[in-house]
Amino acid sequence: MKARRWIALGIGAFILVFSVITSLSLAMNTYSQANWLAGAYDESVVIQEGDPSGSIALLEVNGAIINTTSDSLFSAEGYNHSNFMDLFYQTMSSPNVEGIIIAVDSPGGGVLESAEIHDAVIEAQENYGKPVYISMGSMAASGGYYLAAPAEQIFAYPQTLTGSIGVIMSSLNITELLDKIGVEETVYKSGPYKDMMSGTRPPTEEEDEILQSIVDEYYDEFVEVIANGRGMDEERVRELGDGRIYTGRQALEAGLIDELGSINDVIAAMQRDLGSNYQVIAIEPKQGLTSMFGLAAEKIFGKAEQKQGLMELTEYNQPRAMYLYDYE
Repeated sequence: MKARRWIALGIGAFILVFSVITSLSLAMNTYSQANWLAGAYDESVVIQEGDPSGSIALLEVNGAIINTTSDSLFSAEGYNHSNFMDLFYQTMSSPNVEGIIIAVDSPGGGVLESAEIHDAVIEAQENYGKPVYISMGSMAASGGYYLAAPAEQIFAYPQTLTGSIGVIMSSLNITELLDKIGVEETVYKSGPYKDMMSGTRPPTEEEDEILQSIVDEYYDEFVEVIANGRGMDEERVRELGDGRIYTGRQALEAGLIDELGSINDVIAAMQRDLGSNYQVIAIEPKQGLTSMFGLAAEKIFGKAEQKQGLMELTEYNQPRAMYLYDYE
C-alpha cells in the first residue's frame, strides 16, 4: 500500500509541475506574440481618433496607492506605484502630449505615495504647461482625493464616493490572545519608544501622544493641500474633512470637484479647453517577465486566490499612517 501511495503522489506531483510549465509556456508565447504585433515594448494605445498633431494622454490609478514590491513573482495586475510614477514623468515630458487625464479609482493609500503623485500633478502643470484633469471612477477617496486636489479640473460620477479627508494609523493588539495561549514576547530595545505600535502590548500614554502628533501633522498637510488646490478656506476644509465620504453630487455642492461627468465628458472638456480635437492615447506599463508568471498563476490558481496571496505578501497591513478610506 505504501508503494502505491508513493506512486500516486509522484504522479500527482508530475501532473502539477507539467501544468505549471505548460501554463507558463502558454503565457510567454502569448506575451511574445503581443510584443511582436505591438512593435515590442510600446504599450500606448489610441483609444479615440483625432488630430494627430498632439495627444491627450490617459493614465490610470486603479487600486490602493501603496508602493509594494513590484517584482513579485506572481504580480499580474493592480496598481504599481513605481511604474505609474515612471509613466507619469515620461508622459509629462513628452513633446507630443498636450494634456493629461488621470482616471482614479482608489480608496487612497500611503501618505508618501499620495504626496508623490500630488507633487507630480503640480509639476506637470507648472513646469511643463500640461493641464491635468481628473476623472473619478467608483471611488477616489482619501489619498485618491489628495492626489487630485491640485488638478486643473476634477470630474466625478454622481455615484462616485470621494472625500474621506483625513489620516488613519492602526495596529492590532493581541495581548489578551497571547495571554490565553501562554505566549510571551521578550523585547530588547535601545529606547523606550523603539517598539511603538507593537501588537503584543498596549500603548502607553506617551506613545499615544507621539503617534497622534504624527497623525495631526499629516492631517494639517492634507488640509493645506486641499485649501491650496481648490482655493478654499482652511476652516471650511476642516469642516468637510472629518473623515466622512461624499457622493459625487455632494462633493460638487461642497466645492471638492468641478463637474459631474464620465470619462468621455472629461475628454471632451479637455479637447474643448485645448482648442483642438486631439487624439486620446491610453498609456499603460509594459508587461515584464513577472507579469507573465502572474498570468500563469492566474490560469492555475484563479484570480481570487492570486489576489489573496498577493495581499498577504504586501505591506498593506503594516502599521503606518495612511490617507486611506478603511472600508473593509
